[in-house]
Amino acid sequence: MALLLLAAGSVHALEDCELNGRRVNPANGSDTARKTGVLRCKDRDSGQLLREEQLQNGVYAGPVRVYQNGRLAQEYVLNARGNMQGLAREFSSTGQVLREATYDDGQERGLVRSFYPNGQLRRAIFYPDRGGDRASVEFTERGQLSALRCGSSPMLAPAADDARLCGFAGGPSQVDLFDARGTLRSRLSYAAGKRMRTEDFYDNGRTSALDEINGSQRIERQFSSEGVKRRETVSLVVARALIRQRDQEFSEKGTLVRDQRWNQAGEPVGDDSYYLDGQPRSKSVYSGTGSARTVLVTEFHDNGQRAAQGRYLAGGRSGRQLPQGTHQRFDKNGLLIAESSFDAQGRVTRERSWDENGELVQDEEVFPDGSRKAHAR
Repeated sequence: MALLLLAAGSVHALEDCELNGRRVNPANGSDTARKTGVLRCKDRDSGQLLREEQLQNGVYAGPVRVYQNGRLAQEYVLNARGNMQGLAREFSSTGQVLREATYDDGQERGLVRSFYPNGQLRRAIFYPDRGGDRASVEFTERGQLSALRCGSSPMLAPAADDARLCGFAGGPSQVDLFDARGTLRSRLSYAAGKRMRTEDFYDNGRTSALDEINGSQRIERQFSSEGVKRRETVSLVVARALIRQRDQEFSEKGTLVRDQRWNQAGEPVGDDSYYLDGQPRSKSVYSGTGSARTVLVTEFHDNGQRAAQGRYLAGGRSGRQLPQGTHQRFDKNGLLIAESSFDAQGRVTRERSWDENGELVQDEEVFPDGSRKAHAR
């Protein structure tokens, strides 16, 4: 991006160019055809040098230098294909190196470094020759570590000691990451390049999130700024994938409000929710396999009495839960007040309701077109 911006700035300036002491127009191909030498272009108004480019038999190939306000801003080399090859550097107005990279036919290779204007290392990234892992590290202007990505082996020396930072030597590492103000933002632990633990922090220093791997388990926790756990997820780590096993949500006070569970195949086995006082709100229990898998859902009033119950088909490809069999609703005293029956396609076939004395007040058969037939009460 920086290369494009600087190049754009040169293009818009009115310039005079010469090649081997003779004035040429680079936009006119006949002026440079089959010519060899160094093309030098200056700003027409100020006379300051804008760029120097090597021509080889009419082809731009060789060293390129770009200037801003008369000072060297970039230098790189083009190959015969017009792609960057070898060392490329960018400079500040004071001559400080801001970026340094090595290219192979236009592709960055090896260690690429960028710097703050004061010379402090800002970022280092390692690009492998072909495919493979990347590794990177970032620092604040104060010199504190702000980001880290480990590869499968140490790659960042001499810019950073990722053998130590990434836990390749001396056991698991502990790495602190800071923001530009010097505030601790994260604390990481790596073992042989794999992140084992991440702890993120709020401005007040309390933990905002905790993510750790223990054997084949990954546990992720989220906290409020007051230190209350709001969520915890447990997953099974298998072949670079995660299979959720449990997901719990908590209220602002820390009470459990939802608890979801899955088996090792990633199929749901239970989903419970709770009122803020701890009383059960709903309970879902899964059973069966494949397309015949069902879930029995029970809802509760806040006094603990059952409010509703019904079974759903949960194994369909669409993800929709189709009601099956008879579904019932109850009042706060546990008395049955409504009942609906469903066919195998999840369509309601009969509806009944009762008053507070248990007397039947409605009994209707429901047909597929929506019409109804009342039965004698």
